[in-house]
Amino acid sequence: MTLIALDVDGTVMREDGVITDEVIEAVHRARDLGHEVMLATGRSVSMTLPVLDRLSITPQYVVCANGAITLQRDAAAPTGYTRAFVDTFQPRDVLTTISEHLSGARYAVEDEDGRFRFSGGDFPEAGIEANGERVTFDELLEVQATRVVVISPEHAVEDFLRIVEQMGLHQVSYNVGWTSWLDIAPDGVNKATALERVRALLGTPLSDVVAIGDGRNDIDMLQWASAEGRGIAMGQAPDEVIEAANETTASDIANGVAAVLDGLQ
Repeated sequence: MTLIALDVDGTVMREDGVITDEVIEAVHRARDLGHEVMLATGRSVSMTLPVLDRLSITPQYVVCANGAITLQRDAAAPTGYTRAFVDTFQPRDVLTTISEHLSGARYAVEDEDGRFRFSGGDFPEAGIEANGERVTFDELLEVQATRVVVISPEHAVEDFLRIVEQMGLHQVSYNVGWTSWLDIAPDGVNKATALERVRALLGTPLSDVVAIGDGRNDIDMLQWASAEGRGIAMGQAPDEVIEAANETTASDIANGVAAVLDGLQ
């Protein structure tokens, strides 16, 4: 059995929200061959479960919130899954540091129940407002967080990367997305740490791991899979993501995930 970990946005799902029939059919083929096909995403639980439904798969584990939450299959649970592992942190110091460097930024904090509290402007593309409430910045400081999201639309990505590096963030893990978007997780927690725990629980050799992703939050996962297995970057991924992988595939527009999965035996 191969353990196949798929990122969602830009990998399984195109930027326009479409999951093509080709990808769905390839996922089903891999599953029917006996492989364990799961998702490893930065999305919250509430935004991940509908993707499983669209793919019509029920893996034993699902990694959400960039590794801070791992779900386990439980048919008796209302959603079909329970939270098996949850990592949290106190975000006061990191939020205070960021606010000193990024005036006008927008902030959201996700708790272990998947509820968001946000402050600042709108979060039009994240679904955060639909799953949370607007609060003051000071109220965000008291939430025990699985994830902190910071966006600063007025900054170009290159400028944003430079500012983030200058912050000297400590005791957290962070990555910058395609846009001026910062995801912050508990220290030492990322998709790779969560997937390593899943791999051990399933008893799958690291040589039998396949991970596919396209974003900077996939770098740790791709390096982890590439150590002995297959870490595969999507064709449209930034250079640093491609460098973290030991293979590349076609872009999301060209159904790169399907190309990989259709080649499995």
